[in-house]
Amino acid sequence: MPSTDSTSDLLHPGPTAHWLIPFAASLSEPCQHALPHLDAEGHLPNLRALASRLRVLARSEGDEYALSMPHERVLAAALGWPVGPDTDGRLPWAHWWAAQDGLQLDADACWALLSPGHWLMGREHLTLLDPNALGLDAATSQALLEALRPLFEDDGWQLRWGAPTRWYASHPLLDGLPTASLDRVVGRNPDLWLSADTANNTASKTASDATRALRRLQAEVQMLLYQHPLNDRREAEGQDTVNSFWVSGCGRLPGGGLHDRPNLPDMPVWPEGLTLCDDLRAGLLSDDMPVWVDAWQQLDATVLAALVQRLDAGQPLRLTLCGERHAVTLGTGTADGGGLMGVIQRSLQALRPRRTAPLPSAILAPL
Repeated sequence: MPSTDSTSDLLHPGPTAHWLIPFAASLSEPCQHALPHLDAEGHLPNLRALASRLRVLARSEGDEYALSMPHERVLAAALGWPVGPDTDGRLPWAHWWAAQDGLQLDADACWALLSPGHWLMGREHLTLLDPNALGLDAATSQALLEALRPLFEDDGWQLRWGAPTRWYASHPLLDGLPTASLDRVVGRNPDLWLSADTANNTASKTASDATRALRRLQAEVQMLLYQHPLNDRREAEGQDTVNSFWVSGCGRLPGGGLHDRPNLPDMPVWPEGLTLCDDLRAGLLSDDMPVWVDAWQQLDATVLAALVQRLDAGQPLRLTLCGERHAVTLGTGTADGGGLMGVIQRSLQALRPRRTAPLPSAILAPL
């Protein structure tokens, strides 16, 4: 997802000023061991201040086995899409991302995000590495997609290129297929998420057929790319090869597709007033906790410091913290806090005694 965390814009009053911070915590053992380090004296003072001065406005409950990540549920709701158990793993991110890449996909077909990646073979299982860490340039990415095109098109698939780590694929088998978010699978064994049974026990014959077709394609792609000249060159340069792909975002847009919105400008691009800060992503997904802790400190010293200034100035704000399971939205006032009543509520809130600042680990561990 695009990051829009420009600190210079943080103090600008907005109609729904809302900051979204994903990857705030996880249940992984490295993260659980790292959380107490955030409690050290002087660490994350602005997160503590915000947690003591803001109230809980909303929660999005889930679990670590949900196919969609908490921050994806929050963003989908902000885009006006229905979010619930029936849409888990079926959010239309392919259509949305295609619009960001300047593409208009066939509205009568079901499309998916096809993320090129490296599946690392360990002694006991596979691990999907973060495609963003591959350092793919546009030319290499396009050449790899063209190498795979006959393999897909012979099976009735359509392929489109959008960006180095974003390809698009269409096939009737994808329609309604629940898929795990790429962010859910990075750093994990992809085999665990390549089963129709992961879709909250809603497996069907169609989903099973699609899963088998994807597994077969992934095996054929791995064989085709094993000694591809581009991969030979990457390996010689000490880079990870591109040896597979991940499929996600197969949902259809609300309203039955794009029939009522034929022009790209009509596609919801970004919710007004929402800022996404994804600084914590790389460290958390790679289990590199020193990087993650440093990213938290940098985020606290910049973005969260500016939010405290905004709060001191009496300006409304919302802050959503997302972990591996849940999302919690903290904020001022109620609803949008607009009008005279909003001003009165914020003024009264500023006069109330402030709660004792909770420790960062106490704020983040429940996520």
